[in-house]
Amino acid sequence: MAIGPDGLARALDDLTLCQTFGKVTRVVGLIAEGQGIRPPVGSVCHLLAEDENSAPIPAEVVGFKENACLFMPYGDMRGIRPGSLIRNSAAPPHFPVGQGLLGRTFDAFGQPMDGKGMIAPEAYVPLYRDPPNPMERPRIDQPLDVGVRAINGLLTLAKGQRVGIMAGSGVGKSTLMGMMARYTKADINVIGLVGERGREVVEFIERDLGPEGMARSVVIVATSDKSPLIRMRAAFAATAAAEYFRDQGLDVLLMMDSVTRFAMAGREVGLAAGEPPTRGGYTPSVFAQLPQLLERAGKSALGSITGVYTVLVDGDDFTEPIADAVRSILDGHIVLTRELADQAHFPAIDVLKSISRLRSEVVARDDIEAGRTVLRLMSTYKRVEDMVNIGAYQKGANPEVDRAITMVGPINAFLQQNVADNESLETCFSKLKELAKTGS
Repeated sequence: MAIGPDGLARALDDLTLCQTFGKVTRVVGLIAEGQGIRPPVGSVCHLLAEDENSAPIPAEVVGFKENACLFMPYGDMRGIRPGSLIRNSAAPPHFPVGQGLLGRTFDAFGQPMDGKGMIAPEAYVPLYRDPPNPMERPRIDQPLDVGVRAINGLLTLAKGQRVGIMAGSGVGKSTLMGMMARYTKADINVIGLVGERGREVVEFIERDLGPEGMARSVVIVATSDKSPLIRMRAAFAATAAAEYFRDQGLDVLLMMDSVTRFAMAGREVGLAAGEPPTRGGYTPSVFAQLPQLLERAGKSALGSITGVYTVLVDGDDFTEPIADAVRSILDGHIVLTRELADQAHFPAIDVLKSISRLRSEVVARDDIEAGRTVLRLMSTYKRVEDMVNIGAYQKGANPEVDRAITMVGPINAFLQQNVADNESLETCFSKLKELAKTGS
């Protein structure tokens, strides 16, 4: 539930009247231990350096150990000594929201990063919320046009769907996200860049997103040099901002790059707090946090959040733990392969390895049948591709294979698309049915 600015100001005033303090007893790695206060897990306190010129260091409570609280700071702990004070604000994390967010770039705390000045927030929303009651989620029944032919035609997305873009490094994830942000028919884009390289932030905004996409987007950034808590906070902040716009009755496209770096940040926090590593070195809390984050997207009675989450697969291994866990939670996945990228096939979407679980709910029956025909031809060609390349297949041996060989060129032309091109759902389905008719 959003808190108005006046209500938050009154709450903060109340907090300042009853401050309590503890003391730092130990600092090991990323964790500070303190005693004398009892803040709840998830609250933000402040570590006070003895130097009067040093600003308080915000730190989140991540656990308890015997009689000590475990704090993970958002910033550098230089200047903290044994006995340094801990101010117990116990304030729940929140994020400022409002129409002023559009066209702007913020950090994980809602502070502008683009040099365009502060915004006047209309409300403050909590970073951490429970996913909607499953019995209160309306059925998803409307397609979402994202302007990308391969997705619109064969992997049609729906308003309120959650889908993962699975890919290795350098195969076009960011460029594909930029195309979707520019061409989508959603009302607003909320883009979370989690653990991104610092130099790539401006590149994504200016090159991939462009002025057209940025005008109706909110970008929330936590680069790879930030603390793991800030990187995780950026993911929750982007989700909270998307929830605010959804509750205004809008259709929101939430794009997050990447869930893998969110999970890596969670692993750092868990290991520092003393959790044992499990699958792939990830701590159990990581696999508990993933559904808590991903399930918050979806359709409500007021609006919708269509979630697109990138997953950076390690060594192009699509069965690694995070990819496997995310795939089991989401409503589909779009696989980008290095093999197609190396052939200058853009977007490098392997539609045979990808799936949209809600396509059949939002696409007309004749369009579904056309898609199945095209996929069947692609699968047939894939099965005999090596034989064709070495000249071992003789034309006329199998009519279905002959059709697949004839159609491979037109199908690949359909699946490829220039970055500057935008193609509507209606046009995609029309071309798809023409392809199916030719190949039948």
